[in-house]
Amino acid sequence: MIDFYYWPTPNGWKVSILLEELKIPYKTRPINIGQGDQFTPDFLKISPNNRMPAIVDYDVKGDPISVFESGAILWYLAEKMQQFIPENAMGKKEVLEWLFWQTGNQGPMGGQLSHFVNYAQGEHPYAHGRYLKEYDRCLGVLDRRLEHQPYIVGGSYSIADIINWPWVLIAKPLGATL
Repeated sequence: MIDFYYWPTPNGWKVSILLEELKIPYKTRPINIGQGDQFTPDFLKISPNNRMPAIVDYDVKGDPISVFESGAILWYLAEKMQQFIPENAMGKKEVLEWLFWQTGNQGPMGGQLSHFVNYAQGEHPYAHGRYLKEYDRCLGVLDRRLEHQPYIVGGSYSIADIINWPWVLIAKPLGATL
């Protein structure tokens, strides 16, 4: 059984997609980021960066294993279940590249853009323009990657696709040009 610390955001969706794809039993533990649940001492023991998603895996030998950060969670679960990652070293390397790319580029740019679209009060043309341009650039990177192949890595669906999908899903509401 896995405890899944979640709130309905693109980062939370990434892990929920993989948990469902893997058919792993889990219990959702809501972390209401609007109310500050991510700052509770108990949650900080699991996710020291006070961010969700996070998991605690009880289906292990020894003490439960906690994992925080969406990319780390996807890699941990895919490795554990030996699904949605390539078997060969080159394929694994490529999946890791795209996991790091998403968590270091597409996700942060989309998250900052979302902040200025959905939460910032007043007009912030420089910030909005900067993050929209970078988010559009990231979508272009994915578009070029998928121009001649159906999946981000190799010929099969992987965690590289799963990690990117939620941030593509919200592109139009954020004003991206897709």
